[in-house]
Amino acid sequence: MSEPTVSELDSLPVPEVRALAEGGEAKVAGSAWKLAAYVFVENRLAVAGLGVVVFMFLFCFVGPLLYHTDQINTDITQFTLPPSPAHPLGTDNVGYDVLGRLMVGGQTSLEIGVIAALLATTFGVLWGAIAGFVGGWLDQVMMRIVDSMLAIPTLFLLLVLAAMFVPSLPMLIFIVALVAWLVPARLIRGETLSLRTREYVDAVRVMGGGDVRIVLRHIIPNTIGTIMVNATFQVADAILTIAALSFLGLGVPPPATNWGGMLSNGVSYTFAGYWWLIYPAGLAIVITVVAFNLIGDAMRDAFEVRLQRR
Repeated sequence: MSEPTVSELDSLPVPEVRALAEGGEAKVAGSAWKLAAYVFVENRLAVAGLGVVVFMFLFCFVGPLLYHTDQINTDITQFTLPPSPAHPLGTDNVGYDVLGRLMVGGQTSLEIGVIAALLATTFGVLWGAIAGFVGGWLDQVMMRIVDSMLAIPTLFLLLVLAAMFVPSLPMLIFIVALVAWLVPARLIRGETLSLRTREYVDAVRVMGGGDVRIVLRHIIPNTIGTIMVNATFQVADAILTIAALSFLGLGVPPPATNWGGMLSNGVSYTFAGYWWLIYPAGLAIVITVVAFNLIGDAMRDAFEVRLQRR
C-alpha cells in the first residue's frame, strides 16, 4: 500500500490523519528498538552477563526445589565439615549446608536488589520528572531535598536507618530504596529540563493535553533509555548495599540469611582454613554484580545508538 500524498491527507478527517501519524511513529519506534536489541546482542560480554543473571535466578529459586537441605534447624554435630559428596560446599559453623545456604541467601539478596531497585527507580523517576517539568520554586524545593540527602554519607544514613527499625525483608527493601532513589531523580530531572521544551510537548498542549498526560505519556517514555540503564545499575548497587549492611550485622535475622550475612559469619573462620565459609558467598556477590554492570553498560550503548538513529 502506497503512502498517502499531501493532498490526500488534507482531505482526510483529523482522527484518520492522527492514526496515520501514530502508525508511522510506531514503525520508527519499532525499528529503533530492533536496532537497540541488535547492538545489545552484539556485545558478547553483555550476553554473558545476561546468562549469568538468568543462571543465578535459576540457581537461587529453582535450585532449592532440586537440592533439599534444612536451613532452619541447626546441627552442631555437622559444623564446619569440608566439601564432600554429601555436602558439595561443606557446612558452616552451625551445621547448615553451605550450598543450600547459598541458594537461600541468594533469594534474599536478589529479592532485595530487584524490588528495591524498582521502587527507587519508580519514585526517583516521578520525582525528577515532576521537578523538571514544573520548574520554578517547586523544582528548587524538591531538588534541595535531594541534594540534602545526597550530602549525608550513604553508609552513615544506612546504619542509622537500620538501627532505628527492626531488620526484616520489607524493612531492608525500604531502607535500600530510600537511599537509592536520589540518583535516578537527578538524572530524570536533567532529561526532563531538555524534553519539556520539545515541539511535541507544545503540540500536546495545543491539542488540550494536561500536564499529567504530558509527563506520563511523553516525558517519561522518552527517558526510557536512561531509566532502564539506571535500574540495572541500581540492582547491582542494592545487592552490594544489603551485603554491606549484613556484613555489619544489620541484615535479616536468623535463620534467614543473605550473601552478606554468610560473609559476616564466615570471615572469622577464614584464617582457620575454612575457605568454603566465605569464598562461595563472596564469589556469588562479585559475579552477580559484575553481570548486572555488564548488562547496564551494554544497554547504555544500545540506547545511545537508538537515540542517534532517531
